[in-house]
Amino acid sequence: MHIEDWKVRERGHFLRMLRGSDAATLLEIGSGPGRDAFFFGQEGLDVTCTDQSPEMVKLCREKGLRAEVRSFDALGFADGSFDAVFGLNCLLHVPKAELASVLQEIRRVLKPGGLFYMGVYGGQDSEGIWEMDKYEPKRFFAMYSDGNLLKAVGAAFKVVYFDTVPLGEDRPHFQSLVLKKG
Repeated sequence: MHIEDWKVRERGHFLRMLRGSDAATLLEIGSGPGRDAFFFGQEGLDVTCTDQSPEMVKLCREKGLRAEVRSFDALGFADGSFDAVFGLNCLLHVPKAELASVLQEIRRVLKPGGLFYMGVYGGQDSEGIWEMDKYEPKRFFAMYSDGNLLKAVGAAFKVVYFDTVPLGEDRPHFQSLVLKKG
């Protein structure tokens, strides 16, 4: 499975931050088939995968990963269970009206000082079925301008890193954030 070079860079940047914070446990939300969770496990982290799809959880387990069917708004772990949370290209499917409660749930399962990587497509404010989606049926996306995204996450976390990756004309850019639980 191909992963774009810029995604490898962003994931590596988060790993370096985790090593600097002595993180040992990581929760991946929206794990999909477990590509990123497998990477973090290979790097020595104790990883737990979650996804809403039983099929994706099965693929994670086939890779030897610990995986559970869970939704973003009900993770089902005890308060302060994880040193870090990783969410790449998953929270962009959360309706804007629900994002604040999802962020609070992620914050709840993080230990004090824990780090949360959030990677989404955006740069413009929109919500609904995205006609440029490469998958069929077309999926729901909630995208934010940079300022509105920073405002939304700032209510629950301290922003310690924010960067954007241009992806070409007439396309949203990628927004990469590392957030810290205060």
